[in-house]
Amino acid sequence: MHLLSASCVRALLFATLLRQVSGLETVIGLYGETLEIPCNIGAMKAEDITITKWKYDKGPGLSGDLLVKQRDQGVSISATDEYKGRVSMGANSSLLLSAAKLTDQHTFTCMVVFNADIGEYPVNVVIYKTPAGLEISDKADELEIGKLTKLGTCVAKDSNPAANITWLKNNTPLVADGKGISIQASVLVDRVTGLSTTSSTLEFSAEKEDTDAEFTCSTQPTVGTELVSSPAAFTVTYSTENIVLQVTAQEPLVEGGNVTLKCLADGNPAPTAFNFHLKGELVKVENTDTYTITNVSRDSTGEYKCSLVDDPTMEASKDITVIYLDINLSPSGNIVEKAGQALDLTLQINASGDFSVTWTKDNVKLDKEPKFTKLTYADSGRYECEVTMGLLTQKDFLELVVEGVPVIRQLSKKRGEDGAHKVLICEVEGSPKPAVSWSINGTSLDESPFVNGKITHKITVVPAANLTVSCSVSNEFGADSRTINVSSHQSDDNDQTKVVVGVVVGLLLATVVIGLAYWVYMKKSKQGSWKTGENEDGSSEEEKKLEEKVEENSQKAEV
Repeated sequence: MHLLSASCVRALLFATLLRQVSGLETVIGLYGETLEIPCNIGAMKAEDITITKWKYDKGPGLSGDLLVKQRDQGVSISATDEYKGRVSMGANSSLLLSAAKLTDQHTFTCMVVFNADIGEYPVNVVIYKTPAGLEISDKADELEIGKLTKLGTCVAKDSNPAANITWLKNNTPLVADGKGISIQASVLVDRVTGLSTTSSTLEFSAEKEDTDAEFTCSTQPTVGTELVSSPAAFTVTYSTENIVLQVTAQEPLVEGGNVTLKCLADGNPAPTAFNFHLKGELVKVENTDTYTITNVSRDSTGEYKCSLVDDPTMEASKDITVIYLDINLSPSGNIVEKAGQALDLTLQINASGDFSVTWTKDNVKLDKEPKFTKLTYADSGRYECEVTMGLLTQKDFLELVVEGVPVIRQLSKKRGEDGAHKVLICEVEGSPKPAVSWSINGTSLDESPFVNGKITHKITVVPAANLTVSCSVSNEFGADSRTINVSSHQSDDNDQTKVVVGVVVGLLLATVVIGLAYWVYMKKSKQGSWKTGENEDGSSEEEKKLEEKVEENSQKAEV
């Protein structure tokens, strides 16, 4: 198959690549195509030409006639050799030579008779042929690192002139260096066609980096575009130099999980058998490079190794740590205790690393671990502890209920907003929830929620006379009762009058005490002034201030 199409060849021939060789005009033709050889008659007019004749040099001193044309007559073929049936005359007296071949590489001469003169125009013909293709044959099965190995032979068949072949690795030309690269070329010429077949053999010493490298060969024909062979890749073999133990496990690795060990070797081909050293136990695997340890425990923590079966000294190791976190809260769950008793709450932690502890009561964070030296009803609630170590968390809880005999902590009264009613308040502690009762009937009964063993009970009364009212509480563990005196509205007014009188008397007594203190002060001041000779004017100023203070207190007492 020719590289150029017929149309391209014709265009090329019409354009006619010309050059001078030894003073002759040269025409380049393509093997197997029709070649047009021009008759360069210059500015001569066709009607001035009497005879046109084409001949070629058959050898030293020998010529062969091809064709002749006289004016006003047709072309007469005079060739009797291989050119018979292959030559014809084209436009402008050019010679058309079909099915060009290497034996056509002669000097062709155009003879022209005009106006009784004869002119000769010799043209040198060169025939080129692009190789039929490039192919790498005799490929090596594999390449070994550091060893010069015949990689393959690149063949360029049937070309003229002989092809010049270049070897490439990853599109980079290779140059023979006498060490890692050796290139030997040879050319074989066909005796019949005269075409050349070029063979180029590459010997190559591979390196580890040449794995997956692509090798090609190429040639640049005299006419046409570059030809490149199909790429060839080779397996590069080398011994194992390093191995790595790879550990795959869920993070964090906790007890009950699985661990996969993978032994990676850099040899090619890779080893197919390995030894796994599992804390004193040797396990051999074949046709695989992995081993899985299932259901690991804290005892699985330690150093693990893998090695080559063929070379046990080549090994790799990795430390595996199984983390664990155990907690024990005692007591835990739902418990009931008596008020006033002590509760020993302990949290035991067994962990493989540093941890932190958080306590909450009824979902509210506590500042420290709860201690119960003497249980109160307020200690009732849900206590939760959370122990955290990295991504691992453990929780436990204590639902504490404190029970005991109910106790009235306070029985009090206060005046209602309208001034006529009395509000009695009974504050109780106990668990289970105590029942509350009053010795009199009231209105607007109000009971607070029962929280942490506490409850507050209120009633509103309008006493017509002074009363003694009792509040009684009880549950399954016992009872308690307290009384309070409640006066009528009139009695309360008398009580207020007594209070006002008491306040006035107190203020009068305070005035007397201040006056006495003033008298003692003045007496001492005068004595000091007599002894030291100081001016008494300064003391009189202080006396005025003290008198004003006494007078002010007297006025308050009168009020």
